[in-house]
Amino acid sequence: MTAVSMAGALNRALADALAEDPTVLVFGEDVGALGGVFRVTDGLEARFGSTRVFDTPLAESGIVGTAIGMAMNGLRPVVEMQFDAFAYPAFEQITSHLAKLRNRTRGRVSLPVVIRVPYGGGIGGVEHHCDSSEAYYTHTPGLTVVTPGTPDDAYRLLRDAIASPDPVIFMEPKRRYWSKGEVTSDPIPMNRALIRRPGKDVTLIAYGPMVATALETAEAATEEGWDVEVVDLRSLAPFDDETVCASVRRTGRAVVVHEASGFGGYGAEVAARVTERCFHHLHAPVLRVTGWDIPYPPPKLEEHHLPNVDRILDAIARLQWDDEVVEVRGA
Repeated sequence: MTAVSMAGALNRALADALAEDPTVLVFGEDVGALGGVFRVTDGLEARFGSTRVFDTPLAESGIVGTAIGMAMNGLRPVVEMQFDAFAYPAFEQITSHLAKLRNRTRGRVSLPVVIRVPYGGGIGGVEHHCDSSEAYYTHTPGLTVVTPGTPDDAYRLLRDAIASPDPVIFMEPKRRYWSKGEVTSDPIPMNRALIRRPGKDVTLIAYGPMVATALETAEAATEEGWDVEVVDLRSLAPFDDETVCASVRRTGRAVVVHEASGFGGYGAEVAARVTERCFHHLHAPVLRVTGWDIPYPPPKLEEHHLPNVDRILDAIARLQWDDEVVEVRGA
């Protein structure tokens, strides 16, 4: 099978959903004729027409509010928030209405809305273009939050998100849009984590843009004699306790990695859940490797802000091995 980019896999998922279900609509800023800033919706307007794929005004609150109304009347809107921080004007619509309507109506009204959010850094973007806002959404009951780490998952997760009867925040790691891989149709539940690389010494827990970095770290760790298992969360909410905790119980050590700042970040929840459920299996505290607790830096400084192989290896080295703390060569 020919390898496709993550952006191409997302485009294919949208096209297949539009072709199979006439209630699916795609809209947002510049998603029509332009095909989106990252060309994820390229060619969809020409193929399906401007009544099903169309541009909107620069008003994110209005985009999501319109999607809510459409979903209440039997449609399945898929909307794009162009960049992560651009979604903040729509936050009230998302948290006060989109996430709560099923509960408010005692299940009588569901909202099958997908909100696509390109997020994270690594593209040399300026302020407001590189936020990692996942913790805001995972803290909101009523929202499913997923993020792909591979082109294959990009296709499968987006198809599942569009088919879901409830709202899904679909976080797209923009630095991985151009990564390539094969796309399959193997059924994997949307709420399940995957072990990307088996190992026996330590569990490296990552998601979205950090999955590739975690795999690179695992390969580099072999030079230190460490056998690292990599778990790709895929679904941030709900959380797959079963897969993650089974891995940590096997290895006895865990490191959580994400681009967002550390204080109050998503990794804190992961560390807490793992500690509560695996305490008697742990040989060391659960550690986190995250972005720094600062507003996203200018492009020339982002390489110092984002977690990288060296920082993750250093965290692994801080775990206790045979009752001694070891150091990474050259760290």
